[in-house]
Amino acid sequence: MTGMATFYILDESQDEPTQQMLEKVSQLSALFCQQGMKTFIMAEDKNQAEAIDELLFQQTAEHFVPHNLVGEGPRGGAQVEIGWPGVRHAGHRQVLINLAQEAATFAPSFAQVVDFVPCEEAPKQQARERYKIYRMAGRQMRTLAIEEMSY
Repeated sequence: MTGMATFYILDESQDEPTQQMLEKVSQLSALFCQQGMKTFIMAEDKNQAEAIDELLFQQTAEHFVPHNLVGEGPRGGAQVEIGWPGVRHAGHRQVLINLAQEAATFAPSFAQVVDFVPCEEAPKQQARERYKIYRMAGRQMRTLAIEEMSY
């Protein structure tokens, strides 16, 4: 089996859909961490990666997620590693959370891919292209509203 790809559709009625997406990334990171899965978060850019890093540091002690930016932290990276286009993740990871516009060329090495469908038309079209790429790669596809919790 080539794995699963889950797309979360952002809620247009939210004032801050990007913030909603980052909170979902934080929740999923914690969930995958509890399941013992190593996760790579591919941010849109270095600024977003640093914002996610900060968001994960703000979690309460019982929801803390061991994480680091690419190039920092322990050898092989922490449970959750955060990167951006142009940097390479450390070691084998089971889950890719993709926030970048392009489909990650290295996505086939992950058992699970999580992606997001933005509200704006141009990024939404890019999400459709990523969906097609993952589907053509033989992944089992599913689409959920951002409020839905899976896993």
